Amino acid sequence: MDSQPSCVVVTGFGPFRQHLVNSSWEAVKELSKLGLGNETVVQLRTLELPVDYREAKRRVTGIWEDHQPQLVVHVGMDTAAKAIILEQSGKNQGYRDADIRGFWPEGGVCLPGSPDVLESGVCMKAVCKRVAVEGVDVIFSRDAGRYVCDYTYYLSLHHGKGCAALIHVPPLSRGLPASLLGRALRVIIQEMLEEVGKPKHKAQ
Repeated sequence: MDSQPSCVVVTGFGPFRQHLVNSSWEAVKELSKLGLGNETVVQLRTLELPVDYREAKRRVTGIWEDHQPQLVVHVGMDTAAKAIILEQSGKNQGYRDADIRGFWPEGGVCLPGSPDVLESGVCMKAVCKRVAVEGVDVIFSRDAGRYVCDYTYYLSLHHGKGCAALIHVPPLSRGLPASLLGRALRVIIQEMLEEVGKPKHKAQ
């Protein structure tokens, strides 16, 4: 029997509020064209999530049950960001902003009875130190913002026992096109895979 390639799932988000184009999904689409390197070692799956708490919850649960991935990387857009932000932790409470359907979780809580904070098994500081992407800075954060991105991240950390990551990308601009963000995601996720242990392969 050949060993099965590890599955890595990368998600982006769809439109929300006045943002008809979400840079996170545009970047993930670019990443899907590039791949993560050796497809016999890493199988990349990409998925667009709606900015909808209930639907995000349903789909995240499905990702972990159906694909049993080695790592899930959620990519979201931070409308105020000028850099790519690697988020270390997801929060369980404080979700008061309504999603695209006008809904927010009861009591502002993601998973009642669960810890206030869940940490990624990926050391984002270490990844930040090692990656260099020409044209955009990569920085570290411990506050993912209490919206659908943070909510989705917390759920993934819960289901995946820490084998999840959240990357915030800036809005698209002339200086930050989707192609650059896609290349950046490739470099960052390859480094994250190194960080979580296996498969051991370097970017070409």
